[in-house]
Formats: sequence, C-alpha cells, structure tokens
Amino acid sequence: MTVSTVLTPSMTSSNSMSSGYCSLDEESEDFTFFTAKTSFFRKPKHAAKQSQTKEEEEGGTKDLSEEEVRAKIEEYNTQVSENGMKQAEDGSYTGFIKVHLRLSRPVTVPAVRPPGSEGNGNPCEDQEETECGYSDRRTSFYLPCDCVKQLHISSQTTTREVIQGLLKKFMVLDNPRKFALYRQTHRDGQDLFQKLPLSERPLLLRLIAGPDAEQLTFVLKENETGEVEWHAFSVPELQNFLVILEKEEAERVRAVQHKYALYKTKLQQALQHHDP
Repeated sequence: MTVSTVLTPSMTSSNSMSSGYCSLDEESEDFTFFTAKTSFFRKPKHAAKQSQTKEEEEGGTKDLSEEEVRAKIEEYNTQVSENGMKQAEDGSYTGFIKVHLRLSRPVTVPAVRPPGSEGNGNPCEDQEETECGYSDRRTSFYLPCDCVKQLHISSQTTTREVIQGLLKKFMVLDNPRKFALYRQTHRDGQDLFQKLPLSERPLLLRLIAGPDAEQLTFVLKENETGEVEWHAFSVPELQNFLVILEKEEAERVRAVQHKYALYKTKLQQALQHHDP
C-alpha cells in the first residue's frame, strides 16, 4: 500500500502535559485506576480481547461477483478523469481512496534532534528504542483539521490496515485502537457518520458508492465508543490524565467555595441590615 499526499499539513507544537501525552515509556501491569468515568478496576484482558474480536467480525459488505466488479469498475472509471480502478486477472482490483483527518486531540510523534546537537547525527543513538522502533524521545502535535490523504489500496485492504498505513505515514506512535475510520454520507442536508468495522474493505465501499463524495467520504477520527478504552493508553498517558483531572477538580472546588462564600457575605449583610 502506498500513500500519496494531497495536502501537506503544517504541524503545531503542543504541550505534552496539557494534551495528556508525555514521553515516559515505563509501563507496568500493576496499576489500578480510579476515575469517575470508569469502574474501579481495569477490565480483564481477555474481556477486552473478546470485545475487540467482536468489533472486528461485525458487519462487512457483501462481496460482488467478478462480473459485477467488472461492470462497476467500468462505470466508475467513466466518472473520473484520473486515478481509476484496475482489475487483476485473479479478480482483485486496486484503486485510490481519500481519507479526511479530523482529529481533535494531538498525536504523538518521535522528537527530531536539532542540527548541531551532541552525537553523530543518528536520532536513535544513546537512546533506547521503543517496541515501535522509534526513539523514546517524543513530542505532540495537532494535525490541521480536515487535511486529506490519498491512499492507493487493493480490494483486500481492510479498515485496520488503512488506519495503520496513515499512522505510519505520519510516524504517529499512538496505539491504532485510539483511532477509527468512519464513513460519512450526506443526506437531507445532514452529514451522517458510521464507524467502519476493522474487517471492512474501504475500496469495495468506494466502488459500490462511486466517486461522488456526497455519497461516501472516509474520515479518520478518534475512536468514540461510548466508553473510554483505557487499556489502549500507556501508563504514562494515564498518569497525565489523572494529573489533569486533579487540576480540574481543584479548580471546580475553588469555584464552588468562592460562589458560596459570596452567598454567605450577602446573607450576613442582609441580616445586619434587618437587625433591630
């Protein structure tokens, strides 16, 4: 799978603490987290795996016959001036899809050693490599909203592989489970979003819908599941979340105390005014 850039985004640096991301890599399985949005204990690993497997097996568009694929490709290619689809002898086919990146949170990427810094110029020297193969020095960036990437994929490429390919292109170190690919359709003046199963094949959806963006647009967003999947985050990230939540709690407490202190002052003034 190859990735070509339609729009080159300019990245904006973000503070790691305020975004919930940091550069620590030490991780332990002995941590238990207490938050207002989750149960008191982390879900068992086997339960998380079963949930993920169920998501991967959900849905899936019905396959087309070779004759239907051939007819659809011919119809598709008549509607585009370039980047049409091509069918191979084995019945598979290749083509292009465009993915809109609409991320509201920053992504973590390897830090780049500035020119003239100590060392021989190798960015991974004297630094322990992570399991992703990158330097453990990291930084966070906000990607511009709605930048577009064009992917050349095959009919066998799954949603999971599209997400992984996009993250690899941007050298994003975050867990792919933090992201999801959505299909956007425009109907009755409204934009409707549906999260695609990890086993879905986007090129088949593109072929069936045709090249019209009103009928189908692919969007990469944060994985909103209704429940926060804490197991998808590393321990340092979770520790940062706890720090942020503690700060927000302290600010809320101060606001409530200030509010009722004003009420108390006004009540005392009112009592003094009416005191015979």
